[in-house]
Amino acid sequence: MRRTLLLLLLVAVAATAMMGRAVAQAKIVTDPDVIFQPTFASDPQGAIRAARERIAAGDLDGAVHLLEIYCVAHPFEVVPMRFLGDLYYRQGRFNKAETVYLAILAKNPRDKETHNRLGVVYATENQVDGAIEQFNKALPGTDSVQDLVAMHLRKGDLESYRSQMVRLANDERSDPDIQAEVGQIYAALHKPADAMGYFMRALDNDPASLTALNGLGLAYLDLHSYGEAERNFSTCLGLDPVNYTCENNLGAAYLQDGQYDAAAQVLQRAHSLQPERPEALVNFGFLADAHQDWKRAVAYYVQATVVGPYLPEAYIDLGIDYEHNGLYQLAQSALLKGVAAAPQDGRIRYLLAVAYAAQGNTALARDQLKVAESSLDPDVASIAREESSKLSPDISSPPPTPQR
Repeated sequence: MRRTLLLLLLVAVAATAMMGRAVAQAKIVTDPDVIFQPTFASDPQGAIRAARERIAAGDLDGAVHLLEIYCVAHPFEVVPMRFLGDLYYRQGRFNKAETVYLAILAKNPRDKETHNRLGVVYATENQVDGAIEQFNKALPGTDSVQDLVAMHLRKGDLESYRSQMVRLANDERSDPDIQAEVGQIYAALHKPADAMGYFMRALDNDPASLTALNGLGLAYLDLHSYGEAERNFSTCLGLDPVNYTCENNLGAAYLQDGQYDAAAQVLQRAHSLQPERPEALVNFGFLADAHQDWKRAVAYYVQATVVGPYLPEAYIDLGIDYEHNGLYQLAQSALLKGVAAAPQDGRIRYLLAVAYAAQGNTALARDQLKVAESSLDPDVASIAREESSKLSPDISSPPPTPQR
């Protein structure tokens, strides 16, 4: 983004007296301690913290405005700039997010986190090849593999990508990053047992791999081994106490294990770390559902869609709650927004079919089930095929699931 740093230097011009007195030139302020008042002093973490406080208070626009001012004053500080790009993305201002990320990469072409963010923008805009290029540049060390799987699925060469990476992992068995990447591929393909072997091999070579620890914890969670999942997430937090992903996933593990009080504490810590992220909010909604307070749960899910409008789980759990309470039109409205955010998510398509069928729109329900049949989740695909073959208005929606 071309930004011109405009410093308003308080140039005052004395008024001319009636009798033609000379105009005195005001002194130009050049002292940086005066120009950069405390509001503009270099404090990247403070700027991000202040923005997050605005977000936690429900003022996303205010957070963006605050960061915009800071980044104009400090255009070479990467972390606040990247965070500003993230917030632009959440607002749906993709062009501005892209411009920020490209400006960062122009200064540091090896910034993997920014390549990952730019890939997400391109994926949202359906620029498949551009997204794949950016996600590849983001590896290893970021969470872009699941997005890569989605892009290769959209491109039609997913099996080729999987086979290539498996061969590479077999050739480079001592490379923890490659092993962890293949583990993430199998996790995205909903094959947790296959993923576990690669994550364990990664940890054999690098016991401190946060990617492998988190991935192995998720695999255990998918296999309902809650104690092992919790152990891996706790190990991750022992290595990185402010890791939002592992903190949130530990909360999700406690939720699925029925340890609701422990989950609430962990999720509060996760949310306080990154209030701009929607996953913990979705899990707060799940916790409210577990306590039979579906209206409070809906409020959390709606808040999650505002903070993170491209996270499918928020729409999924919102649709489930509406459907369980017979509010099919509201479910339909929420799920259509979910389709716009995640068009290939089979769970959203299935739930939308439920809403259509409940309102007697059999043809529309069948169309949604047809899309759901191609889901990467074998359970969703199987249920969609079964319901499509015997479509009736009483298709039932599943219970909500925690967000990991």
